[in-house]
Amino acid sequence: MARAEWSSAMIPAAFDYIAASSVDEAIEMLQKHGDQAKLLAGGHSLLPLMKLRLAAPGVLVDLGKIEDLRYIRDAGDHLAIGSMTTHYMLESSALVQERVPLLSHAAGMVGDMQVRNRGTIGGSLAHADPASDLPSIVTVLRAGIVARGPRGERLIPADGFFQNTWTSTLYPEEVVTEIRVPYASGRTSSTYQKFRQRAADWAIVGVAVSLTLDNGSVRDAGVVLTNVGSTPVRATAVEEALRGGPSTREALGAAAERAADGLNPPGELKGSPEYKLHLARILTLRALETALSG
Repeated sequence: MARAEWSSAMIPAAFDYIAASSVDEAIEMLQKHGDQAKLLAGGHSLLPLMKLRLAAPGVLVDLGKIEDLRYIRDAGDHLAIGSMTTHYMLESSALVQERVPLLSHAAGMVGDMQVRNRGTIGGSLAHADPASDLPSIVTVLRAGIVARGPRGERLIPADGFFQNTWTSTLYPEEVVTEIRVPYASGRTSSTYQKFRQRAADWAIVGVAVSLTLDNGSVRDAGVVLTNVGSTPVRATAVEEALRGGPSTREALGAAAERAADGLNPPGELKGSPEYKLHLARILTLRALETALSG
């Protein structure tokens, strides 16, 4: 265990650092150090919080050396992704591009190249930031998140994984090990649209769409919004308006108007609640039209 110390001129508080060599060792360290321990994956979410002293863990357990958590595999009826797989690996993988193109597309929109080369899908999901892109993506794709802890392994549906801002259903001593994305059946088309001030910024609002089309109609629809609540928000009114209806631009436009139904988005410096409601409708329409044209 190494000890990191800084002078008073530096912002983060002192902490102990452990480079775990396996998932079992990481779980053991989480049990041993309790509330003082935090897992470190890519670090792009946790380290800024530490610099601002919004987080001050006494122990960082680094997962970066666990190569067993870095993979993308065809598992028959689903895509299996190790939690330490980087955004760039998802963006550039031919297998992801072929079988789950929405995931590849969205991963390429995360931050900048430096972030995509270091940030990981497991770290992004476990951090549960409602402004993050990938939580909405795994939700619209109805993915499952595998977590391992001292009680064993469990598969958590993405729809029930995110509970609040920076809060998930993970137990304190659990480690996300894998993400399982089911393959779509039938003809599907999907996209992710987000509005941001600069290329590398978080989404002010984002919309993930996945449509299953059948002979000119929408057999099934998934629409999930980013950064309009404390978790990814499934736009059920839009989904219901689309299902079983024609895939015409008029029908998509009418469905998109319902994107703001029931929303009460938080305001921020970059967007008032009213502005976010407007963006939700506009981006949903744009996403639906893009998915239909694809």
